[in-house]
Amino acid sequence: MSTVHTDTTLAKDSAAHALAVDLRMLASQLRRRLRQEASAAEWSESQRAVLLRLERHDGASVTELAQAEGVRSQSMGATVASLIEGGWIKGEPDPADGRRTLLSLTPQTRKVLRQVRAAREDWLQHAIEARYSAAEQKQLATAVALLQRLLEPRA
Repeated sequence: MSTVHTDTTLAKDSAAHALAVDLRMLASQLRRRLRQEASAAEWSESQRAVLLRLERHDGASVTELAQAEGVRSQSMGATVASLIEGGWIKGEPDPADGRRTLLSLTPQTRKVLRQVRAAREDWLQHAIEARYSAAEQKQLATAVALLQRLLEPRA
């Protein structure tokens, strides 16, 4: 392999690495900023993960939530108990197996999650409109489409 080819490959790898670092940092900063814009409740990360999972898949047990989040059932039990105590989720006996409790969001929690999302999207929309020209907004839309490909399964 020639030195020129190796240097070119290293430069490409280095540029991709720098881009990866910048993108990771930007995503973290944007996530923090969006949380600051609308935080209806002071949920911990584990509580937020449970609420979002139950929003997608209502009727999960503590064991199923623990497996999905990669934590012990005892740890998940504590998280679930705090959410039940706060009125964010409720538990009902499984009709197929009365020993199991199926957890779901309360109507108030669904409303709060919708309000939080709407407030975050509102802030983001206004920030985009205030900071970017129409042409830049088109570029941003193209960049978003490119970023979405990062999450697609590899063929």
